[in-house]
Amino acid sequence: MPKKIWLKYTLICIVLIFITICIAVGYNSTIKTNLDLKNNIVTHFIDVGQGDCILIQVNNKNLLIDSGTSDSKQKLIRYLKKNNIKKLDYIVTTHPHEDHIGGMASIIKTFDVGEFYAPKAISSSQSFVDMIRALRSKNFKINIAKPNMYLDLGANTSCVMLSPNSATYENTNDYSCVIKVSYRNSTYLFAGDAEELAEQELINNGYNLKAQVLKVGHHGSKTSTSQNFLNEVSPKIAVISCGAYNTYGHPNKETLDKLKEINSIIYRTDINKNIVLISDGTNIKKFQGK
Repeated sequence: MPKKIWLKYTLICIVLIFITICIAVGYNSTIKTNLDLKNNIVTHFIDVGQGDCILIQVNNKNLLIDSGTSDSKQKLIRYLKKNNIKKLDYIVTTHPHEDHIGGMASIIKTFDVGEFYAPKAISSSQSFVDMIRALRSKNFKINIAKPNMYLDLGANTSCVMLSPNSATYENTNDYSCVIKVSYRNSTYLFAGDAEELAEQELINNGYNLKAQVLKVGHHGSKTSTSQNFLNEVSPKIAVISCGAYNTYGHPNKETLDKLKEINSIIYRTDINKNIVLISDGTNIKKFQGK
C-alpha cells in the first residue's frame, strides 16, 4: 500500500476510534443522569479518594452526607451536576475532619442548600474555616446534630440521627453523626468515622441498628466496626469509602474478615469507584451503569 494511502487510512481509523470513545462516554453520562428516581431510593457512595461522601435521593429530595477532601471538590461538583442536582435539601457533616468536609465550602457556594447539620465539634483546619465562612456568607444556621433528630425526606421514608451521644470526646471521630435511613423495608446505616466507643454508646442506648446496608465506619479501620456493633447491624451489604493504596492501610484485613464472616457483600470505592445502590423499598440492587 502506498505511503500516502496508508497514512490516510490510519488517520481515518484514529478519528473513528475517537468518535466511538466520545459516544461511549456520552452514553455513560446519560445513563448516570437517567436513574429511575420515581418510587425508589437511590444512594450514591461517591468516590472522593481517601474520604467520605454520600448522596441520598428519595421523593425528589436530596441529602448529602459529607463532601470528601478538598482535592476531590471539583470532581464531586461535576458528579452532582451530572446527576442533575440543583438543590441539596439537607447537608450533614458527620464530623470536622478534612476528608469529610474538604469540599464543603465549594458545595455550599455552588448549590442551593436547605438545612445544614453538624455535631458540636470544631477544628482549626483550613477546610473547617472555609466551611464556616461559606455558611456565614449565605447566612446559614448550623443545626447541631443530636440523637433522635429527624430529617423530612418525604413519604414512606425515615431519616434519624442516632449520635453523637456524649457532649465531649477525646477522639474527634467519636463525634460522628451516625444516621439511619429507611425507605419502606429498605434500611441503611451511615456510620461516619464512629469508633468503638461511639458504637458501644449506640448499643447501650438501645437503638435499633439493624440495617441491610452499612456504610462502614472510618474507612474500614480496625478501630471501628467492633464485633458487638456488627452483630447488631448485621448488614447484607457493606460499603467502604477509601482511597486506592492509601497510607493508612484502609480497609483493615481484620474488618474485612469480620464482614466476610457474616457473608456481607463488600463494595469499596477504591476498587468499584462510584457505588450506586437503588431500591424500590424491598430489593436493594447495585446500579450497573458507570
